[in-house]
Amino acid sequence: MTHGRRITVALILLDIVAVVLAFNFFTWLRVGAHFYEPVYGPLLMPVIIHFIAVYLIDGYSLRTDMMSVNYTSLHTISLTAVLFFTLLLTFVFIPAGYPLQVSRFIVTGSCLALIPVSLSYRRIFYHRQLARKQQRYFMFLGSPESCMAFKEECRRNAMSQSVLYATHTTFVPDIATGHNVSTPPFGDVNYYLKEYESSIDAIILRESSKDLPASVAQRLMELHFSGVPTYTLELFHEVYWRKIPLYRLNQTWLFQGGFQIAREPVFERLKRISDIILSSLGLILTLPLLPFVAALIWLQDRGPIFFLQPRVGKNREIFNVVKLRTMRVTDGKGNAYTQVGDNRITRIGHFLRNTRLDEVPQLWNVLKGDMSLIGPRAEWVRLVEGYEKEIPCYHFRHLVKPGITGWAQINYPYGANLEDTKRKLEYDLYYIRYFSFTLDASIVLKTIHVMLFGKGR
Repeated sequence: MTHGRRITVALILLDIVAVVLAFNFFTWLRVGAHFYEPVYGPLLMPVIIHFIAVYLIDGYSLRTDMMSVNYTSLHTISLTAVLFFTLLLTFVFIPAGYPLQVSRFIVTGSCLALIPVSLSYRRIFYHRQLARKQQRYFMFLGSPESCMAFKEECRRNAMSQSVLYATHTTFVPDIATGHNVSTPPFGDVNYYLKEYESSIDAIILRESSKDLPASVAQRLMELHFSGVPTYTLELFHEVYWRKIPLYRLNQTWLFQGGFQIAREPVFERLKRISDIILSSLGLILTLPLLPFVAALIWLQDRGPIFFLQPRVGKNREIFNVVKLRTMRVTDGKGNAYTQVGDNRITRIGHFLRNTRLDEVPQLWNVLKGDMSLIGPRAEWVRLVEGYEKEIPCYHFRHLVKPGITGWAQINYPYGANLEDTKRKLEYDLYYIRYFSFTLDASIVLKTIHVMLFGKGR
């Protein structure tokens, strides 16, 4: 068992012990020492809910920065969700006689106590991991251009590992393109494997590097089975960064593995049912707030309350998206993108965007079937026409309904140019290919984090 797997197993076991101890401690406080009997079997339900919630935020992965503020907030949100669902199941759906129905205090106190407890030992593990961790490396085997692109992608994703550039062929710098200046020094692959074997986290193989010498291929296979994995560059993008690199796209990409949505229509039907239920509930809950928000929008500049704009939906069907207006009324000829500090945004508009409240009327679009709660962002028709000319296979994102929130929205900041759109498309395509209700649940938790900490724009 690798070190990473041992840590994961240790965290799962610690979570189980923590849940059992927390519930028994608060049961002892509630019923008193004279009437207390240890509880074990009934705790299976909160243990499972706890595991699912933490798993959805990558709380069992060593790649997650357990010390960060982002993870702290996600951990708090996920265990608050554990509290909600445990109370719901215990006191609404489970028949009378269930031991935890003795008191809501037991469930509430236990779940709230687990937030700092389970976070603390995760931080201890992560801190010790950092303390003992020597400099780690990715070894990249490919062309100079692909190596430079990979290093830049690592920088954008804040990877701590350094990149070793390896080659097994003689490379002649191309002076015309400036590679003799910008290309980093390359080392022989056999040298790197010998000198850095114990420090390499992964070996990345560019798909075009198919003619590996037999000795190199054999060594890579041995390392792979000993715990140092070799990934193709495309697979590395999917495993580490959970996105699809655009360089791999072509007109036949759609027919590769994955794509449960296309292959299993039952997923779409279940998702549609959940969209109807949740959007209806959301509209009912937010309806009392609408008159107050509408009054503030109107008082700002006496303009319309709602903003309607034609967007591209599933199978390129056009529909009008409905949002609360956050910008001053213009002739529509200005910049198509919202910029940082954009003076077109009203004062109330800043608040609505930061809290994502401007998106609430889109629940009506979801209820009608134009959109889903989760999916790629619904883009303006005017922008899509340009994107489809500039970005090959951009139309693949129209295989599914657009969503109010989505994988790209929570992983990449607001797109303000063509390059941003390409980066977000990589995340959208990952969602389309690997859609699951588990991924949707993860997106929901992370969207709550975005809303609470004002990262909208």
